[in-house]
Amino acid sequence: MPMLRALLAAALLTPALSASADWIRDLQADAVETKSSPAAHWGPKPGQYSSWTTHSNRLIPVYTFGTLGAGEGIDLGSYTGAKSPYRDPAALRRMYRADQQLSVCDTADYMDQTNIFDLQLAAVEAGKKNVILVVFDGMDWQTTYAAATHNLQKVAYREGRGEGTHFQEYQADGTTQFGWMVTSPGRDGIQVNVSKQKVHNPSGGLAGGYDPRVAGYHPWSVCRQPEYLIAETADRAARHAYTDSASSATSMMCGVKTFNGAIGVTAEGRPAPSVAHIAQSHGYRVGVVTSVPISHATPASAYGHNVSRGDYQDLTRDLLGRPSVSHPDQPLAGMDVVIGGGHGVEVLEDGDQGDNFVPGNKYLTFQDMKAIDERNGGPYVVAQRTDGVLGGSGLAQAAHQAVEEGKRLFGYYGVASDYDKDSGHLPYASADGAYDPAPGVDGVEMSYSKEDLAENPTLAEMTSAALTVLSAGDKPFWVLVEAGDVDWANHSNNLDASIGAVNCGDQAVRVITDWVEKNSNWDETVLIVTADHGHYLVLDDPALLIPPAESE
Repeated sequence: MPMLRALLAAALLTPALSASADWIRDLQADAVETKSSPAAHWGPKPGQYSSWTTHSNRLIPVYTFGTLGAGEGIDLGSYTGAKSPYRDPAALRRMYRADQQLSVCDTADYMDQTNIFDLQLAAVEAGKKNVILVVFDGMDWQTTYAAATHNLQKVAYREGRGEGTHFQEYQADGTTQFGWMVTSPGRDGIQVNVSKQKVHNPSGGLAGGYDPRVAGYHPWSVCRQPEYLIAETADRAARHAYTDSASSATSMMCGVKTFNGAIGVTAEGRPAPSVAHIAQSHGYRVGVVTSVPISHATPASAYGHNVSRGDYQDLTRDLLGRPSVSHPDQPLAGMDVVIGGGHGVEVLEDGDQGDNFVPGNKYLTFQDMKAIDERNGGPYVVAQRTDGVLGGSGLAQAAHQAVEEGKRLFGYYGVASDYDKDSGHLPYASADGAYDPAPGVDGVEMSYSKEDLAENPTLAEMTSAALTVLSAGDKPFWVLVEAGDVDWANHSNNLDASIGAVNCGDQAVRVITDWVEKNSNWDETVLIVTADHGHYLVLDDPALLIPPAESE
């Protein structure tokens, strides 16, 4: 039995034991090696550390700031309690375009993911100056609970909003609210043609929905039928699809239920205006910031239109105002700020990207990069990972240049790796704040060079640069900030990387709230902090996330 496993077992009997120097890392490594842990498991099978490595249909927390008492459509009470759409059979049928008898609940207190769009739209139409959406991709209540317990080094709560991170504790001058939402998609199992941008079976596949009598009424509820959360129940009539990041982000950005894999389009594949498009038409600057590649599902859904989330190069073109497969003749206006990953990821072929795929960088063609650069007459000051240049400093300098010259800002960073085909993200942090997380269930141990760490900005630094450009000249703005590495850590069932990712995202939230306090206020700012979906972490004994006390 490994040493940490012996400590875990003994810790159940006595706290007076010597802990390892990096408790969460060792706990994760031990669980992967032995395939079990008394502290936690992932998936519907207790006793097996990993039995599920993708999304689930859990309710997801919503934290808002600047919303309490801000009026109809902005206050969370516009969508919760008696105003929950899940109390209205007709509203659910319109939303899902399918029978939703199992999802109707007369006592539902939760909102729907499309209401995140409604709230942002109401804020823009009410003239709120700053509208900010922070998405911790893949962070359900349990993921936050693990991070908070580790941060506090105690089990401080068992339900509710909790404490232990900045976004849980920050009060925004008494204007903060807490709720939760359903994230289920319109449908799963839809076939599309990327090159022709066609949807073959818009009414096919498995419909979404949420049955609280099975899954629970709160994000912290224990599901009565564990397989329900992953749509594996024997009775198909009682199954509901769980979302992917594309459908969920489209719901939050565009206010429509659509199929898994869809980016900014309806169930039929028609482009849907996002809150960013609408805000831009109202004179707002708009931007996206992400710790993962720039045209991954969440940032892409903020502005792009495509029947497939995998058509990365075309989605990047939409974000940057270039001709794309969806907008070949009249490109979109493009965003004012785009900062994220994808740098260094080179591929020769990609069948998911359609007939117009260009070999080279997976997310951004050389031609498009050249065309947008202000040095070639383009609209963007370009900052990218460069040998010997500190990422945070280089990006900040580019942001100030963009302000001085009245230009847009494009930042392109990331770490490319041979063992990770979807690399291009920022370095993964670990629970202790270092960048050496334990291996995930695939056994791969991530390591970074000193150059990887120095030449990439943090998500917090990216957020600061975006705010510098978007707010210049006292203009109103809308921005999405995505902590995308939470999702990647949870896919890997990696508790060490998951806690580290939550804390990195939390640092970005603190940058935002500090900026509001210094440059604005909570009367003219609306901030939403949430996630697009959950995974399937179960904390069997959260106290075991805390190392035993040192022997005296």
